[in-house]
Amino acid sequence: MQADSNERTGTTEPVCADRIGFAKLTTMAFHGIDLRPLRDELMAKVIDGTAGAGEGLDLSLIAQLLGDKQTGLSIQAEVVGFHQLFRSPCAMKQPKLRVLALAAAIDMGGNTPIEFLLEESGIELLTLYVIPRIGLPLPLPDHDVAIVIASDSRECRDALRMIDEMSSRWPRPLLNPPRMVCNLDRDKLHGLLRGVEGLEIPATIYASRAQLAGIAQSEVALAEIAAELRFPIIARPHGSHAGVGLAKLDDPAAIDRYLAERPEQEFFLSRFVDYAAEDGLFRKYRIVFVAGRPYACHMAIAARWDIWYLNAGMSDNAAKRLEEETFMRTFEFGFARRHATALAGMAERIGLDYFTVDCAENRQGELLIFEADNTAVVHNMDSPEIFPYKAPQMRKIFEAFAAMLCSRAVSGREHAA
Repeated sequence: MQADSNERTGTTEPVCADRIGFAKLTTMAFHGIDLRPLRDELMAKVIDGTAGAGEGLDLSLIAQLLGDKQTGLSIQAEVVGFHQLFRSPCAMKQPKLRVLALAAAIDMGGNTPIEFLLEESGIELLTLYVIPRIGLPLPLPDHDVAIVIASDSRECRDALRMIDEMSSRWPRPLLNPPRMVCNLDRDKLHGLLRGVEGLEIPATIYASRAQLAGIAQSEVALAEIAAELRFPIIARPHGSHAGVGLAKLDDPAAIDRYLAERPEQEFFLSRFVDYAAEDGLFRKYRIVFVAGRPYACHMAIAARWDIWYLNAGMSDNAAKRLEEETFMRTFEFGFARRHATALAGMAERIGLDYFTVDCAENRQGELLIFEADNTAVVHNMDSPEIFPYKAPQMRKIFEAFAAMLCSRAVSGREHAA
């Protein structure tokens, strides 16, 4: 049921399905625990008709963690078709706050992994899947503050639109408004951030498969797609994440080889920026913004440009870890001060309450932006023996996030009074 345009949306005590949760299951997989016995146990409950909605959603995630994305999505679609509200484990029996996370039915990387941020906070997390053919429940589940965790992906657009239509009548503070989330799309972000002092962000241009094929056959010049494009270029399939399909193409022949390996029909292109330091290594940073303030999340160092944390070999190299530790410990008076103008300008223009940025430093010392996102994984799963400096930094982020939620909830109550 959807609200009439003049109706004020209220709240009601929620009927939730409890689940093991994203954080616990992902941590188990991260540490190499075999999830197949748990999968089989849940499947047996599904077969004999005793599985609850929460167990069904857990089964969906387990299938995805085991590499069977399509089965996981099929299970998820069936589950959220009859139940949309789920409760995650909470560290306190009497939670100090109740947060409603507004999610879309998408793969496990398509919503903010908010459980990691709240695991030890004593804040109760309810996740409401916004399903277009079902609509938002009225009245809404009772909560103190809400946050949109759906991403800017195409699969989330209808859910974001529905939330946006009700946002002006939302009964509690609503964080990460859907209209601002949509600005994170790769081909919009460079326009949003263009001109921020001390910041470089290459234009990201949409190209169809036919356009790329035309370049490969010398029938279309790069400049016909966008004047700022020139070889070498970076290509990635539209909607891809975590480096899937990411490639540096040095000439038209490279495009031909790339398309021979990729089935997608839509792509994003941008110019390649060589951000290697004087030692020949590439350094990529993840920064977390909470209420406009930046925090160090991680630093990856590798000899390859297409770097992310899991391919950088950080756990095997003490020198790299020492550099990351120094980056974290000196962040406020080092990196954050050096790039204060760019970071502040970016936070203001993006305008979200919570988001992350993957970035580097170019050879002119400017902040080089790769992407901004509201769904990047910010976690405390790394080994405390190998990364003893990480847990305190992650707790700093988690505490800032919880404090922001509490502050906004208090402001909302004062405004309502």
